[in-house]
Amino acid sequence: MPPITPQSSPNPGLNLVLFSIPQSLLLELGTASILLLLTSQKLTVKALESLGQTSEELFRGDRLPILPFPNHDELINKS
Repeated sequence: MPPITPQSSPNPGLNLVLFSIPQSLLLELGTASILLLLTSQKLTVKALESLGQTSEELFRGDRLPILPFPNHDELINKS
């Protein structure tokens, strides 16, 4: 009885017209891209957290100048 699946090629991978790419190279490229994405995601999260903390510090009230508001009694006496 002949095998159901066709014979596998001696060099598994992506076979293109002019050349073939080995399966191990495809696996290495995929792994490297996933690791790069995970690293950049962590760096992006840290940068956004830092930006959020900086904006909170910028708009916190103790850094704003104190404005001289007139007393309520002075406003009533002038009118």
